[in-house]
Amino acid sequence: MPTDHDDDIVMLPARPEPIAVPASKAAIIVIDMQNAYASKGGYLDLAGFDISGAAKVIENTKQVLEVARAAGVQVIFFQNGWDCDYVEAGGPGSPNYHKSNALKTMRKNPELQGKLLARGGWDYELVDELKPHPGDIVLHKTRYSGFFNSQLDSVLRSRGIRHLIFTGIATNVCVESTLRDGFFLEYFGTVLEDATHQAGPDFVQKAAIYNIETFFGWVSTVADFKGSFGQRPQKP
Repeated sequence: MPTDHDDDIVMLPARPEPIAVPASKAAIIVIDMQNAYASKGGYLDLAGFDISGAAKVIENTKQVLEVARAAGVQVIFFQNGWDCDYVEAGGPGSPNYHKSNALKTMRKNPELQGKLLARGGWDYELVDELKPHPGDIVLHKTRYSGFFNSQLDSVLRSRGIRHLIFTGIATNVCVESTLRDGFFLEYFGTVLEDATHQAGPDFVQKAAIYNIETFFGWVSTVADFKGSFGQRPQKP
């Protein structure tokens, strides 16, 4: 595991073992904390998914970001969606056309066409509680993984960032997909399990967390992140 100056290293309690994180080479990756996924009247809610756990994830992520910014850790937000004509979503020749629940919901309910996950619309916007601060980075993605056809890899490499700490929705889809792709690109990925959420049975969340900690990364908590990174001197 790469090392740095001792005063830059934060030992983050995690499973399956604690991980040494150089704070200057770390980023918080906030996945898809948009009205679509976390607000009443958003895509997931309209599609019939249970979003009751989203409020806790919003609050926990807000606490994580406050500590991260004070510790000088880069914050990166992702927004998932497509252009208003859904060209980026892919046509019938794309698996995304057939598997995206947002696209399927709009085909089933034509009155929603153009309202779900379209850039410029309310559904696409980040929730009010998690608006970016100066210095934060906001990236757009058109598929589950934040590495697919996005600027993420170049943004991270240009800043020497190797450690990614994840919050957001959905644990078993976009969070895991991005962390997994990062693993193959030699990034160290840690998910904060109580700052993530999936709109489905509890076993889905547990399975995603198991898969991450066993094969692709590390799993920690909001309290452990705050306890370890909160000890660093605050940045002006």
